Amino acid sequence: MRLFGIETEYGITREDLADVDPVVESMELVRAHLTASFERRWDYAGEDPHEDARGFRVSGLAQDREEDEFAKLDAHRPFSFHEMKSDLVLPNGARFYNDHTHPEYSTPECRTLKDVLAHDRAGERIVQRAADRRNRALGGAHVQLYKNNTDFHGHSYGCHDNYLVPRSMPFPQLVSGLLPFLVSRQVIAGAGKVGIEAQEAGLTPGRFQLSQRADFMETELSVDTMHNRPILNTRDEPHADPKKFRRLHLIIGDANMCEYATALKIGTTRLVLDLIERGAAPQMELEQPVAAVRQLSRDIDLKASVRQKNGRGITGLDIQERYYRAAERTLAGIDEESDWILREWGETLRFLAEEPRRMIGKLDWVTKLWLLETFMQEERIGWDDPWLTSLDLEYHNVNPDRGLYLGLEAEGKAWRMTAEEDIEQALSAGPSDTRGGLRAVCIRRFPDRIRSVQWERIQFAGGVTPLVLEMGDLFEPADVVRCMAVFESALSPMDAVNEWTGRKDWGS
Repeated sequence: MRLFGIETEYGITREDLADVDPVVESMELVRAHLTASFERRWDYAGEDPHEDARGFRVSGLAQDREEDEFAKLDAHRPFSFHEMKSDLVLPNGARFYNDHTHPEYSTPECRTLKDVLAHDRAGERIVQRAADRRNRALGGAHVQLYKNNTDFHGHSYGCHDNYLVPRSMPFPQLVSGLLPFLVSRQVIAGAGKVGIEAQEAGLTPGRFQLSQRADFMETELSVDTMHNRPILNTRDEPHADPKKFRRLHLIIGDANMCEYATALKIGTTRLVLDLIERGAAPQMELEQPVAAVRQLSRDIDLKASVRQKNGRGITGLDIQERYYRAAERTLAGIDEESDWILREWGETLRFLAEEPRRMIGKLDWVTKLWLLETFMQEERIGWDDPWLTSLDLEYHNVNPDRGLYLGLEAEGKAWRMTAEEDIEQALSAGPSDTRGGLRAVCIRRFPDRIRSVQWERIQFAGGVTPLVLEMGDLFEPADVVRCMAVFESALSPMDAVNEWTGRKDWGS
């Protein structure tokens, strides 16, 4: 079964300051997670965003110029690069760090929807607990965090879903199979948004749309992520054996509060990737995919028709229906989770076509629209009232005392796949069947012996030659379980690495 994970950049603000420095605030928030001094460092040498999956290396990125500008601005700060990043690898196998102007939480690699939901929710708890600790130091509830994608001033930040795919799958086949699906995925996974936004012009109030990221999509394919944002990102950074795997890094998705929406977003994408591998994905091409993203987002009645290259029009619901039907024909009965996804996908499309309000508490855009319309009726205001932007923002607040969605959830009005014990488990341990869980074991067992960490390797301190645990192709659950057992019982990292390496060499 395919591995996947979610990276979430959180919006951050200080309500006691008129002028907020998000770089410092994000850094201080991440460091507030610690109870001791910052020691552990991420291995940035293993990252190269210039490699393009289309088979070439770009000489420069738009974000490189922005990073150069950031470096000039950061020169006056009394922090090193590593101090500003404050990059932490947590005892649950996740990564928590300052992505310059946003605290970012990356789940460990997961194999099941329940695991990825539990670790995504654990991320909400981790960032909020860091905010609570920071606020105690500040003497008030000043720092607030939002699991959303816009500040309503023309700036967008991402929620990226990632999937391990085989290198053998031709990249053009991946693109053609995915683009229409990703353009239309917002009908089930959009977070909902008040107004229309542009980086230069800011926010234009007056209407509601399905997706927070739609306004910021600028091209079909690109290796960039901060500028010229693509529907399908082409960065070739596999975090695995590059001869065998690639990592599909999707930046078009919204940050979801509803567990059901997250489950459908990840689950349906997983099934579509399975379809593409089997050569069974629907054959369609949109004439203008970028324009289609915006057009579909701005039609909450789901009636908008976008033009295909064959000249025919098609709605977002119809695109999703074609993918659903193909998956039902090809993938039904493969495993229990796939059958759950198929059942819920089909039911969701039917309800959206017939009675969308049945998805309140399940889909974010439907839930938010219902909340806002109820408020507008009570207060007798229109869509252009600035009050609604504030409510939109508070829907995503991860502070349980203020978040509108979390309030609905506390009242039992939101669908849950996770139980509280699942989230508590995900706060302290990684998945039991992925290398994310193995990374977590290493962090818990040998925290003072780790020199650096990357997704696919851990380097331990000590010895003349580097002591490295390579995990670039460690994806079979049985192998992961055996390796975890070795590291759980070993007296030292050297003993564990030597024993595991020896087992591999002996073929046992």
